[in-house]
Amino acid sequence: MSATPPRRSGALLLALSAAAAVGGTSAFTGAGPGDTAVAIAHAAATVPAPHDVDDPAMWIHPSNPSLSLILGTVKVAAPSGALMVYGLDGALLQAIAGLDRPNNVDVEYGVALGGQRADLVVVTERRRRALRVFRVDDGTRSLVEVSIVPVLEGQTGDAGAPMGIGLYRRPSDGRTFAIVAPKSGGATDYLWQYELADDGRGGVRATLVRRFGTFSGSGEIEAVAVDDGLGFVYFADEHSGIRKWHADPAQPGAGAELAHFGRDGFRGDREGIAIYTLDDRTGYVVCTDQLQARSAYRVYRREGEPGRPHDHEAVVKVVEGDGDSTDGIEIASQALGPRFPFGVLVAMNSDGRNFLLFPWERVAQAGRPALRVAPGRPGHTP
Repeated sequence: MSATPPRRSGALLLALSAAAAVGGTSAFTGAGPGDTAVAIAHAAATVPAPHDVDDPAMWIHPSNPSLSLILGTVKVAAPSGALMVYGLDGALLQAIAGLDRPNNVDVEYGVALGGQRADLVVVTERRRRALRVFRVDDGTRSLVEVSIVPVLEGQTGDAGAPMGIGLYRRPSDGRTFAIVAPKSGGATDYLWQYELADDGRGGVRATLVRRFGTFSGSGEIEAVAVDDGLGFVYFADEHSGIRKWHADPAQPGAGAELAHFGRDGFRGDREGIAIYTLDDRTGYVVCTDQLQARSAYRVYRREGEPGRPHDHEAVVKVVEGDGDSTDGIEIASQALGPRFPFGVLVAMNSDGRNFLLFPWERVAQAGRPALRVAPGRPGHTP
């Protein structure tokens, strides 16, 4: 998943009082000696899907943020596999059926396509061994299919089945990349990075530009999150930790791992990753601790430690949501209307076959320390 698109101008940064914490505490310790996870409750939920859901993404409306969309995968085989489109009130607006075991979904803004700029939604289709590409129609708030793009070609078995995806648009030239995680891979070169470009016929083509990324060999890698603003990609090695690399394949040092953190304190698998961005290049990296009852979300500093930008070892806080067995998560850092004035954390909820919406201020206010919030301005900058 890509980080939330940048705001039009600087955001007001607020330190919210920890005294306004929402919910109680848990016996779970993990942010450090004596620290406890704090329970938070969701404020809204999407309507249940007919089958298991997996991963959410968000599209931010360019002029009216309250009309933004939640996109979620229904992870079963065709014909029931689907991509669901919801409003911020949780109502179902569109269901795109016929996807073959879709897993993860991501959004990128302002991609050159057909002589115009388009906001793209890209879904991994595991059994089709492809990416399904859509563009967002701003006027109708609906998705229009663009292309089906084969990936992981030449691989057999689970090594050829795409699961995770993170999209990256390079600020220097606007070139757009998809970073794809297969169901299985080796100790090195686990991730496949493709450039997505106009194929000259109104569709998208994918060109492999590199393979990278280390893997512990235990579990799998599914969650991928890209920080467009700082140029980093994070991915969850389920049983080992969170790994950080350069997202730009042309960046000096792009072939080396920058950080491997989140190695301690988890009780379940490391699953969804999302990023809350602030205009001063700080913010938070959030990772799911997947638990069967009340999944937890562990929060790290986006900027690292002073003078050590790749040191993310310190856990800022741990919160527990009221969803279970959470896979994917997504975060929007903008104000999204009166219901979500400081942004929102969206989390998959297994038992309800839906997605839960947590106002960011509930994450920020719960327990200690209080996190910063950025109400921002409407829309995004392509």
